[in-house]
Amino acid sequence: MLKEVLGYINVITVIDIIIVAFVIYKAMMIIKGTRAVQLIKGLAVLVIASLISEWLGFTTFRWILKNLQAVLIVALPVVFQPELRRALEKLGRGKFFARPMAVLNQESLEKLINEVTKAVKVLAKNSTGALIILERETGINDHIETGTKIDGLVSLEFLINIFIPKSPLHDGAVVIRGDRVAAAGCFLPLSENPNLSKELGTRHRAALGLTEQSDAVSIIVSEETGVISVAEEGRLTRYLDENTLKEILRKRLQPKNNHSAVSFFNWRS
Repeated sequence: MLKEVLGYINVITVIDIIIVAFVIYKAMMIIKGTRAVQLIKGLAVLVIASLISEWLGFTTFRWILKNLQAVLIVALPVVFQPELRRALEKLGRGKFFARPMAVLNQESLEKLINEVTKAVKVLAKNSTGALIILERETGINDHIETGTKIDGLVSLEFLINIFIPKSPLHDGAVVIRGDRVAAAGCFLPLSENPNLSKELGTRHRAALGLTEQSDAVSIIVSEETGVISVAEEGRLTRYLDENTLKEILRKRLQPKNNHSAVSFFNWRS
């Protein structure tokens, strides 16, 4: 039996398998920075539920899932339109073979937190408005593309210079991916929560709007009062000092070693 199988394997077959594996890998690298990861998780749940219902003989439930799958086949091109467009753009620009990001170790994470908190303290002291986004598991590439890409190492001086009033990139959000500033001057979706206080300006609403759609952490410095706030999961925590901000960032940015390291869907760096 083994000899018969090996008889079908030749150099062309091996090359074919390698090409397919590489394409799948690059596709995973492309979607890792978007909400498509969560969508694929949802599709995987539906497939598993369909198999289980068929195995257990749940006729009605299986019928519902079968019809739902037919709808999803039509909806998938619409749902994954941003990712498909990004893949084609990368292919056209020759960036399809770009290397993935490096893993951020504990020392680099602590340095990142220190630099961000020190910068926020200076900005708050001078009542300089600022909006800093820290990307986590859910990628926000769509929003990064609305700004000016930088790819610069995060530092106290760098962040302060970006938010200097009347500078080219001060009016917008800075997005930090890993320990690097991915982009500045980014536009974010505004929160549609009708219960928000009238005192909150565009920065706070943009920070909340992004956290309603992703697991990113948003840091806001009010231009009027210099108050430091943090938005996460659609909730806003205000009147923070440097130490409290540092503790919040340590808790939120700490890698979840108990499950994410082995998760098939954890392709983020």
